[in-house]
Amino acid sequence: MGILLTIAYDGTDYCGWQIQKNGVAVQEVLENAVDELFGPDFSLLGASRTDAGVHALGQRAHLMTKNPCKIPLEKLPLALNSCLPADVRVLAAEDVEDSFHPIIDTKSKIYTYKINNTKHHNPLLRRYTAFAPATLDTCEMSRAAAHFVGEFDFAAFCAGGSSVKSTVRRVFAVSIAREGQTVDITIQGNGFLYNMVRIMAGTLVEVGMGRLTADDLPAIIASKDRRRAGKTMPPQGLTLIEIFY
Repeated sequence: MGILLTIAYDGTDYCGWQIQKNGVAVQEVLENAVDELFGPDFSLLGASRTDAGVHALGQRAHLMTKNPCKIPLEKLPLALNSCLPADVRVLAAEDVEDSFHPIIDTKSKIYTYKINNTKHHNPLLRRYTAFAPATLDTCEMSRAAAHFVGEFDFAAFCAGGSSVKSTVRRVFAVSIAREGQTVDITIQGNGFLYNMVRIMAGTLVEVGMGRLTADDLPAIIASKDRRRAGKTMPPQGLTLIEIFY
């Protein structure tokens, strides 16, 4: 049987989604919960390999098990959550075909990067926002963000160490919104390179601070040179919002 899970988590205390040797991963604690309910004969494949410290409101994972589930599907999130730590929650479960693939079948993903844009970083927001003390020009950032929309080679926005065959990606939309002292950068695309959203956010922050202009963006994209783009923003500001199929 195939079950598509929707998962939310606070990534602060995890080494990322995927199981690793250097710490506890979200996938690991979720697999432990599945094992308690179904036994060991299962597989769990996540749709997005979020990095250490990155959060999610709409991560997806495909659960395949040979053991029949005696728990009604609508009750499965509650059952799994009873076996999970408080910073990981299954929000929904739905039947999917066994042939379904959570990565290959993805149409688009939405991420939001949050910045606490104030003179002194709010300590209550430190787990979920980055900090930028200089007032950001969100109008200029919005102008710059428009240059990301389309299909481009985003090699300039990919961290070293990536082994992907192609750095071409399509970005459907980028928006900048300020609410009080928080600036949100929301990006929707068909897929993202390693640290791509955090580098895009870092580049837009450079624009907001006046170190780059919106008109610099086309040349930076065309250069395919990581050194031309902004810094990689810290992970705590990033949240995976939703994955569409």
